Amino acid sequence: MLRIVAALDGGICRIKLPGGLLRTAQARAIAEVAEQHATGVIEVTNRGNLQIRGVLAGHEAVLSETLINAGLGPETRLSDALSGEVAEPAASTASAASSPSATFATPATPSTPAALAASTADDVRNLMISPSAGRDPQALFDTRALAGKILALLQSEPRFAALSPKFALLLDGGERLAMVEHPHDVWLAAMAAHDDVRFAFGLAGCPPVARADSGRARLNPALDTPALAAVLPSQVPTLVNALLQTFLDLADPDHTRMRHLLAIQPAEAILQRAQTYLDFPLLRDAALAEWRRAPADASLRFGAHPQRVAGTSQVGGQPPLGRLNPEMLRALATIAEDSGDATLRMTPWQSILLTDVAADATASVLARLTALGLTCEPTQPLARLIACAGSTGCAKSQADTKAAALSLAALLPAAVEQVHLSGCPRSCAAAHRAPYTLLAVADGYYDLYRRDDDQAGFGQCVAHHLTIEQAADTLARLARSPFDA
Repeated sequence: MLRIVAALDGGICRIKLPGGLLRTAQARAIAEVAEQHATGVIEVTNRGNLQIRGVLAGHEAVLSETLINAGLGPETRLSDALSGEVAEPAASTASAASSPSATFATPATPSTPAALAASTADDVRNLMISPSAGRDPQALFDTRALAGKILALLQSEPRFAALSPKFALLLDGGERLAMVEHPHDVWLAAMAAHDDVRFAFGLAGCPPVARADSGRARLNPALDTPALAAVLPSQVPTLVNALLQTFLDLADPDHTRMRHLLAIQPAEAILQRAQTYLDFPLLRDAALAEWRRAPADASLRFGAHPQRVAGTSQVGGQPPLGRLNPEMLRALATIAEDSGDATLRMTPWQSILLTDVAADATASVLARLTALGLTCEPTQPLARLIACAGSTGCAKSQADTKAAALSLAALLPAAVEQVHLSGCPRSCAAAHRAPYTLLAVADGYYDLYRRDDDQAGFGQCVAHHLTIEQAADTLARLARSPFDA
């Protein structure tokens, strides 16, 4: 937020939201600054954050100041971003997380020591939890209080300023609505134990997920990382500190991600070093090797679904290709105040979730979301498309992927699960692996990739130099017969 990034369409201001949570007053502040100090484009990111595009030259300082005063910046007092002690397992009632408090009395710019420290604290706030944490009836553990402790740790330990701004952590409570295909440097996932809940953890990957294959669960080597050990919930913040300290101890200066360290150090050596920071043993029983997380269901981000508390629901919709304008964000804030808990939760699928909606109000809320232009059903074409900023916003992009995605939406076969349009090989819009990717090779032309479960990256290139119309035809053939390209 304090370091505006230059792009082809102007500056980009990235706003990191603790747990994806945005209070309605903060939503209105974002809408205001996007309107007054930028071109009005607001994007939900694939980490459940927001960014404002097209920040006008000379407006950077006042934009940052206004957002900080709305409580959206890193917390210089280093208080928990989410309140409360370590939560009980989900069978108990846990209090709602509080909003981040505004802690800057005066504006700061990156040119001052205080602002540079704040900017560094902002950089390391890369912790993902489920957007339905605390509400999901399938959750094993309410992760919100633990997330607050980890966020406070990330911002309070001066040494963590050396971590890459892309170094990321996942704290998974076992929710059914969860992003478990997005690789993280460190992941932690709740697992049921005979007497309680433990948190399994792994490095540089994703939690292993149970999949139906010949009647048994299996590991997917392209996606899953086997659990290395487990800890008690109360030990999670200490473990996170130990793993990050160990990474900084062992990594070379050019090793910015955990996968780089694992290329030169075995996982066992990393665990042995981490143990020196711990006053408790890591749990490593035989059952851990067989543990698999229950499958998640990303379609639950759409429509209305019951929450853990009887008579309440979560209601979700997705703005077209993850983009909002100020009017839409203000309207969403009003809906959340009228019918929900006065919060909006951004998801890593670039959608928005409203929580604590009375069950008898869900139809009205869905109608209002639809009227705003949000997609509220998983089968709709725009629910199955992802596109990067494209050549109108990014100098590296080979094509206008946003416009191409809108064109493809009118042609997309119903049987195609998801298509990712990327303007270059960096794949900024999709951290997870989509079944199909259209990679731009020239303005208006794309190579089509298909990925099977055990393939990394974009998968196999099955067609070259396609127009959007040709891509739609090829996708239709592939949907009818996966061997026909």
